[in-house]
Amino acid sequence: MPARWSGVVMGRVSVRAFPPGYGPALLAAGAAVLGVALDAAGAYTRWGYLSPPWALRLVPLAVACAALLFRRRAPLAGLALAVPAVAADLVLGPSLAVVVIFTEELYTATAHGPDRAVRWLLWAGGLAVAGLATAVLGLSGQPGDALLAAVFAALVLVWPAVGGVTIRQYRDRLAVERRYAAQVARLAALDRRDLVLAERTRMARELHDLVANHLSAIAVQSAAALSRDDPSTSLRALGVIRDNSVRGLTEMRRMIELLRDGDAGPDEPLTTSPGLDELEPLLERARRAGLAAALEVTGEPRPLPAAVDLAAYRIVRESLANTRAHAGAVAVCVRLEYRPGCLAVTVDNPLPATAPVGTAGAGGTGLVRMGERAALLGGTFTAGPDGDRWRVRADLPC
Repeated sequence: MPARWSGVVMGRVSVRAFPPGYGPALLAAGAAVLGVALDAAGAYTRWGYLSPPWALRLVPLAVACAALLFRRRAPLAGLALAVPAVAADLVLGPSLAVVVIFTEELYTATAHGPDRAVRWLLWAGGLAVAGLATAVLGLSGQPGDALLAAVFAALVLVWPAVGGVTIRQYRDRLAVERRYAAQVARLAALDRRDLVLAERTRMARELHDLVANHLSAIAVQSAAALSRDDPSTSLRALGVIRDNSVRGLTEMRRMIELLRDGDAGPDEPLTTSPGLDELEPLLERARRAGLAAALEVTGEPRPLPAAVDLAAYRIVRESLANTRAHAGAVAVCVRLEYRPGCLAVTVDNPLPATAPVGTAGAGGTGLVRMGERAALLGGTFTAGPDGDRWRVRADLPC
C-alpha cells in the first residue's frame, strides 16, 4: 500500500495521508462536487422576481469553493473571497451549499485568523443580524418574521464565529497548560539534579572521612616507626610511606573541600560514618518509635567495602524513615543477603490503606537519594508495591 494512502482505514480518509498542501484542495473539490449535487437536487431558494439559469448558480459556488483553498494559509483572504460569493448567491436565491461553505470560512477565519480580526468579525456579524431583523420588521411589520430572520442570520453569521472563538480559547488554554507542564517538568528535573548533586556531595564527604581516618593512621604509624633505630632501608621505606600518605591526605582534603556543601548537621559528624555494624541500634530506635522492625540475615556475613557498608546502612535508615512517615506503626522486615560478589538489601512493610508509601516528602526525594547511592556503586535499586506490601530493594556489588 502506498505511504500516502496509509491513512485510509475503514472508509475514513485522514488528511495526513496525503502530501502537505493537498488537504484544502481536496476539501474544495469535495465541496464543489457536493454543491453541484445539491443545486441539481434543487437545494436553493427561488425568488419570484428572478429566474436565473441554473448554470449561473454555479458561479458563486465556484468562487466559494475557491475560497476554501486559503482556509489555513490566509483565512481572512478566503473569507473576503467568500463574502461576495454568498452575496451573489443571495441575489440569485440562497443555496444550501454556498451558505455552508461560507459558515466554514467564517469559522476558520475566527479560529485561525489574526487576534485583532476576531472582535471585528463578531461585531460585524451581530450588526448584520440586527440590521436584517430591523429591515424585515420594517418591510413586513410582523415581529415573528423579524425574529425568524434574525435566528437564521445568527446561525450563519454569528454562530460559526462563536464556535471559532471557543476553539481559539481552548487552543490558547492548551498552549498555556503545555507551557506550564514544561515548566513543571523542568523544575522537577532541576530538583532531581539538586538532590543527586547533594547526595553525591554527602557521599564524597563520608568517603573522605573514612579514607582520611585510614590515611591519618598510616601517617601516625609511619611517624612512630621513623622514630625507632631501624636499618636504613626500613627508614627509607617508612619515609616514602609517610610522605605519600601525608601528600595524599592533603590533596584529598583540597579536593573534597570543593565538593562539600556547607557544614554537616548535628547528627552527621565528619569523623565517623555509620555502617551495618550499627544496624541493630538503628532498628532498636525504630522499635521505640513504634515500628515492629525485624532483621533477617542470610549468607555468611563478611567485611564489606566502606562505600557499600555505608550505602546499605543509609538505604535501611531511609526506608525506615519512609515507613514511619507514610505507613505508621507497622511491621517492617529488613533482610540482608550476602551473595557472592553482591549484598542484597531488602526492606518491606504492609501497604497502608490510604496511600502508598515510599517517598520521603513530596516528590519522592528519599527514593532519589537511595537510587543514587546504589547507582554510584554500580548496583541496582527498585522500590514499589509488591502485592500487598511496599518493597525497597538494592543490590550492591561488593
